Amino acid sequence: MTILVSLLHVLLALTLSPLLVGVIRRTKAIFAGRQGPSLFQMYSDLAKLFRKGAVYSRTTTWIFRAGPIVGVAAVIVALMIVPLGGVRGLAEFPGDLILLAYVLGLMRFMTVLAALDTGSAFEGMGASREVQFSLLAEPALLLGLAATAVCTRRLGLSEIYANLFAASPITVAPTAVLLAGMFLIVLLAENARIPVDDPATHLELTMIHEVMVLDHGGVDLGFIEYAVSLKLWVFTALLVGVAIPLRTDWPLLNLLIGIASVFITAVIVGVIESTMARLRLLRVPQLLVTASILAVIAVLWVLR
Repeated sequence: MTILVSLLHVLLALTLSPLLVGVIRRTKAIFAGRQGPSLFQMYSDLAKLFRKGAVYSRTTTWIFRAGPIVGVAAVIVALMIVPLGGVRGLAEFPGDLILLAYVLGLMRFMTVLAALDTGSAFEGMGASREVQFSLLAEPALLLGLAATAVCTRRLGLSEIYANLFAASPITVAPTAVLLAGMFLIVLLAENARIPVDDPATHLELTMIHEVMVLDHGGVDLGFIEYAVSLKLWVFTALLVGVAIPLRTDWPLLNLLIGIASVFITAVIVGVIESTMARLRLLRVPQLLVTASILAVIAVLWVLR
């Protein structure tokens, strides 16, 4: 039963992750007083992109073509590892949190390489910013995962999230609050959301992620957009696991609670993007350092 629920989680994530983007867009539209696009607009956009062909520059190599495919494959592996609250990961094993960090890093690495392969100055600028900010975001993520591992004395993500609130909630609450704040900041940074980046902007001088995919089109751009929605689901699941302590003995109920929590988090992200302005690029490192500080405090609190 547990394996079937884990498989169902993966299938639902593969199906519903574009809807997650639609919820964020609709929330922002409501705050702006607009009707906004349909909740299912992302599905229409992906279908349109997958029906198109791709145009490749003569200056690019196989790296440019492999980037989107490797990115989707990497984030699907991450999705199979990450648990959702009380739902265990489909491909769980001791130490899988290290593999999670590596596959997410591989996704970014291939995106950056594909951007540099074009020889475009704008894409090179976006790749430089992506690498700079990832240098600060990845330590926060690893420290946060280390804090959960130390707290539960486990090395597998599924075991960690299943036993995180097994002790007294009052004892775990300070660590969970610190980690929830850290995961929220990392979620916004890793998914190029406001206040770190604006996924709707078209100004090359201010873009980070979007400028790296300017030369992609058709099915390649479809893979990239789909991978972005899956990555958003992965980081939301990591946040939900520490922010919402609801666990039951019924796997299906855990799955329903987890999916509802994911979409509630999407609404929260939409509210953040509607009520905050984008930070200046020089301020973004300070935000990411704050995430690392929260993770360090969480580790020290667990080791006290």
